[in-house]
This record gives sequence, C-alpha cells and structure tokens, in this order.
Amino acid sequence: MTSLADQDTQQLGGRWSILARQKQDHVRLARLLDELAATEPGGQQDRVLHKIARLVFPHAFAEESVLWPEIRRRLPDGHGLTCQVEQEHQEVNQLWTALEDSPSPDRRRQIIDRLIAVLREDVRDEEDVLLPRLQEAVSVRRLRRLGIAWEVVRRIAPDRPHPVVSRRPPGNALAALPLTLLDHGRDVLDATARHSPRLAPRARSASRALARAAGRVERFGVLRIGEHPYTAVSPER
Repeated sequence: MTSLADQDTQQLGGRWSILARQKQDHVRLARLLDELAATEPGGQQDRVLHKIARLVFPHAFAEESVLWPEIRRRLPDGHGLTCQVEQEHQEVNQLWTALEDSPSPDRRRQIIDRLIAVLREDVRDEEDVLLPRLQEAVSVRRLRRLGIAWEVVRRIAPDRPHPVVSRRPPGNALAALPLTLLDHGRDVLDATARHSPRLAPRARSASRALARAAGRVERFGVLRIGEHPYTAVSPER
C-alpha cells in the first residue's frame, strides 16, 4: 500500500475522488494544527480553534456517515479498522467539550496538546492504512462517487462536538438535521457576539441556550442507535 501522502491527485483518482478530498482537508488541518501549537491562549488561539472545529467536525461526520460504512462492507477487517478511528473521533469530541468548559490555563494547555496529538494520529491512520486499503478494494469510479456523497454530507453536517450521539448509522444520520440547525444557529450568534459589542451579551446568552438544547437533543435514545460500545458515552455525562 502507498500512503495518500505519497500520491498526487491523479493517482488518488482525480479531484472528486474521496481520497483526494480527504487529503486536501488533511493538508489544511496540518497547517492549522501547526498554527495552534504556536499560539498562546487568547483571541488568536480562539480563532484558530474555531477554524479547526469548522473543518474537523463536518469532515468526521461525513466519514462516519459515508466512508466508514463502505469500508466495513468492502474489507473483511473493516469493522476493526473503523472502530479505531471512531475512537479517535470520540476522543476529539470529548476533548473539545472539556475545552469548552473553561478549564484552568494549565489544563487548557494539556487538552490542546492532546487534541493536536490525536488529530495528527487520526490523519496518519486514515492516510497510511484505511484509505489505501479502500483504494485497493474499489474502482476509481466508486472513489469518485464516494467523494461526491461525502462532500454533500459534509456541507450539511454539524460543526461542533456532540460526544453522546452515535458515531455510526442510523443514529448519526438521524442526528444530522436537528444538530446542524442548532450548531449553525450558534455560529451566527457567536459571530454576532464577536462583531457587535452592543449585541454581544444577548447573543452569547442565546448561544448558550442553543448549546443546552443541543445537549438535550443528543440524549434522545434514537440518536444513539448503532453506537459501538467502544465509543459509547453515557447520556448522563
């Protein structure tokens, strides 16, 4: 197998191939993680974290909805391979949730360091193992169809951490619409708070209300259907 890192776009099946689109996101993520590692707590670090969240969470949601089911169907050991990456995704969700709980400066640094390490490990597992195995198992035409499906799902996916929701269908598919609406509503409110001091208090209050609503939605039993025990989180967290 050849790592995606060592293949060009043509070798990966063209720009619409799922492999090329994954690699494109991974390259962007690597730059953002380097930037995050070099920042201190404050406005600049928050801006970098915001960019990473908007990249990472829709990306992972689309993988779990489109890509990992394909790998489980195509590869005899696909269940174990995807389970490992889902555990990494789950840890990212939990680390991010801990980051949002306003930890002490030392704890915040520990969380960010671990977050960077897990995200880099996730990229390597995908580019060096999972995706090359998929490349060997399916046609270029299929890779392109997966790329289109993945892109569609990514554009309508939640863009914040939701650790209680299932990492697998059908729970994650059922969670997409309500959580995406709530997340995007928070995005608008948070942007308002950043750019309008006069409206900031009300916008932040409304954003917190939507966050609480998202937490309640996550706990709906139907949205946890399909979850593997390795990534399950108690709804009472």
